Amino acid sequence: IQGMTTNFKASKALKVKKEAGENAPALSDDDLVSMSVRELNQHLRGLTKEDVVRLKQRRRTLKNRGYAASCRIKRVTQKEELERQKSELQQEVDKLARENASMKLELDALRSKYEALQNFARTVTRGPLSPAKVATTSVITIVKSSNHSANSAPFSAPS
Repeated sequence: IQGMTTNFKASKALKVKKEAGENAPALSDDDLVSMSVRELNQHLRGLTKEDVVRLKQRRRTLKNRGYAASCRIKRVTQKEELERQKSELQQEVDKLARENASMKLELDALRSKYEALQNFARTVTRGPLSPAKVATTSVITIVKSSNHSANSAPFSAPS
């Protein structure tokens, strides 16, 4: 594999040398791209105008390829990051939807208890009842409405 890369670089250098004329020192594409403008101008001294224009155009083309490659890499990286963020946000939305559904169920249960207590209060205020009967009725109603959580019932029937 090393021999292949050496041949490849040598052919590139030969191509650049042909573009710049046979008198020009051989420059590989990597050298052409990586050298500073000052170094390039030193290498271009003594070449014909056409050779200088060709080498500069070759350098510009190579640099543009490098910029395009780095833009592609950046775009792919950004896309992956945005997809990761999208996935995290979707998980958060799903979690919040589950919490919302749970809270709606809890709200419905509390609303039912509230309506039951309101109905009880209406029945108590309608007819003349003795205080003992109201206390007994209220204890029974409260125990009934909180029957689903027997351990946490704040009220219990007298022993």
